[in-house]
Amino acid sequence: MVTQRAYKFRFYPTPTQKRQLAIEFGHARYVWNWALERRTKAYKAQGESLNTIRLSRQLTVLKQTECPWLSEATASCHTQKLRDQDRAFKNFFAGRGKYPRFKRRHQTQSVRYQLDQRHVAKNFNAESKLLKLPKLGTLKLKWSQRMGGIPKMVTVSKDPAGRYFVSMACEVEIAALPARKNAVGVDVGVKDVVVTSSGDKSGAPKYTYQYARQLKKAQRRLSKKKKGSQRRRRQQQRVARIHARIADSRRDFLNQQSSKLINENQVICLEDLNIKGMLRNRRLSKAVADCGLYELRRQIECKAKWYGREVLIVDRWAPTSKRCSECGTIQESMPLKVREWECPDCGTEHDRDINAAKNVLRWGTAGSAETDKARGAVKTPRAVA
Repeated sequence: MVTQRAYKFRFYPTPTQKRQLAIEFGHARYVWNWALERRTKAYKAQGESLNTIRLSRQLTVLKQTECPWLSEATASCHTQKLRDQDRAFKNFFAGRGKYPRFKRRHQTQSVRYQLDQRHVAKNFNAESKLLKLPKLGTLKLKWSQRMGGIPKMVTVSKDPAGRYFVSMACEVEIAALPARKNAVGVDVGVKDVVVTSSGDKSGAPKYTYQYARQLKKAQRRLSKKKKGSQRRRRQQQRVARIHARIADSRRDFLNQQSSKLINENQVICLEDLNIKGMLRNRRLSKAVADCGLYELRRQIECKAKWYGREVLIVDRWAPTSKRCSECGTIQESMPLKVREWECPDCGTEHDRDINAAKNVLRWGTAGSAETDKARGAVKTPRAVA
């Protein structure tokens, strides 16, 4: 299968490269904010919509008159920011995103470079670990994975924790995994992030709770720093590093779980949960967000396309937790505090999550007809398992 695959590497810039990147980030941020202001004022005053081509012409005049210092940065980075904003407005008008906002200095900064495909061999070579960018020279990267293909664009970013990254996307051919004959049902939840119909439980690392004490201490110190001072900015970076450690740990855990499901099973059945609705529960929202349930489903679906697996989605209204997987009897209610229960009809003892995973597998492989039949008179959504 030929597809676009993204690669992200840690970047360790030299002091000279840091200074140049500070210029690139600052100029790109200025161009974004300048273009956003021009678009907003033009629409409010005259009902006129400005696009990238018209703004690019105005930007050229701006460089020649009011802001000659913009020439210190790479010109292609300015153009890419205008294109990014054009895409952001298209997403806004299509209902896929919010109205674009002005960028701040201490948020994530990024610039995108376009590689000249005529001379790309001089600037990029994955085998010899070579990458050169305009006005930056050779970059020192942590080549943590092998790359396939040749990128057309390279994005350099800096996160609030002060770390630099390089991202590239290439067209690669991914070989499908050997076909298997088994299928698995997956129930996700807070106590165990992944529970399979075969009885495997992943547990829940709860990284937010693991780092809660460090985060609380760092945020308390941040609240006492004077606004606008260098000490406050350094403390902000310390807080951002803790958040980055939590996010990286969670992402690594979810990658391990999704890869395990893809490698061991041909068909994966998932439940179509309302994640946004779960996050509105004031008692469970923090725990649900810490599990990364939406990211887990996204990874499974993406890897399934790459490696020739099949993902089946079960209706969110199906009573997976309160239905006996042996005889099919549906209980009237099943509170969250009930983790184990015995079926009054057949006497089978159930683990709540494993029983739900078995039902997900059955309804996922049986199709929508049996799911609609099993729903019956169910009128309320199932709570978070």
